Amino acid sequence: MNRFDYVRAGTVAEAVAAASAPDAAYLAAGTNLLDLMKGGLTRPARLVDVTHLPDLDRIERLPEGGFRVGALVRNSDLAYDTAFARAHPSVAEALLSGASAQLRNAATVAGNLMQRTRCPYFYDPASACNKRQPGAGCEAQGGETRLHAVLGWSEHCIATHPSDFCVPLVALDASVEIEGKGGTRSVPLEAFHCLPGDAPERETVLEPGELIVALRLPTEAAAFAENSRYLKIRDRTSYAFAVVSAAASLRLDQGRIAEGRLALGGVALKPWRAREAEAVLAGAEPNESTFRRAADAALADAKASGDNAFKIELARRLIVRTLTRAVAGTPERMPALPASAFEEMLHA
Repeated sequence: MNRFDYVRAGTVAEAVAAASAPDAAYLAAGTNLLDLMKGGLTRPARLVDVTHLPDLDRIERLPEGGFRVGALVRNSDLAYDTAFARAHPSVAEALLSGASAQLRNAATVAGNLMQRTRCPYFYDPASACNKRQPGAGCEAQGGETRLHAVLGWSEHCIATHPSDFCVPLVALDASVEIEGKGGTRSVPLEAFHCLPGDAPERETVLEPGELIVALRLPTEAAAFAENSRYLKIRDRTSYAFAVVSAAASLRLDQGRIAEGRLALGGVALKPWRAREAEAVLAGAEPNESTFRRAADAALADAKASGDNAFKIELARRLIVRTLTRAVAGTPERMPALPASAFEEMLHA
């Protein structure tokens, strides 16, 4: 690990000013950043500690009915907040399916949005990686690609985004509140993360020094609370990143789908909003035939990035199952195994 300056900011303005210096990074819980630093994968010259900034650890119910979640709110605190979990159960389920309880107790909302890919070639300094060193190449291509992207990838990068939390947030039109030298701006979460294209080293739309201060969920997102689920296929139910995940939220009216939302995780370098599938769902009867057509639409542009074509069919089946669960209704209590696609079998 390289030597670095440490700055403890007292205000958001102080944090932004300090982090605008070259090679600066923000430090909150550090559950991802410190691992990257220890492995020599990132070498910030300055760490700006934001853990003591005032008012960024609040969960606020807004007057119009939406939620504003401060950047420093812990993942566990958000998942177990009764009002938030009741309004956005798929988000709570996604949070409780990610990482271990110890990590959830430390990790923050903003840190979850900013976590970097778990591609093993990115984590291996001996492997060529365009994310670590632009122009070095992507050694994942032609390598072990079981967990890599099937949507939105390019010849420069085939990694995936690891977050569970972000998947239902994208489906529910969440936005990110950002503070920078130019003031405050808001960015839809769907547009916050970048696909690799020919510049995979740029992972978000954040400019140097910009700080996430809050996450917002609009009032209309709560309209899906009664029929909203998040499911995740993973190698170990106890603690593993998604091979594929799906968030489905439906608004039903007189036996039809008035509106449907669908997003996928584990398939691209960003949480993937399946708008083509949503168009299929709108106005349709909530049955398996509709769900299969929606799954086909969601994955129409999918293609293997190596030995991972199975993920396309796996995602297709998971979409059908997640939509089926959503139609059945949000459980009154959080499932014993949050987001498990196989919980029904375990209790049969």
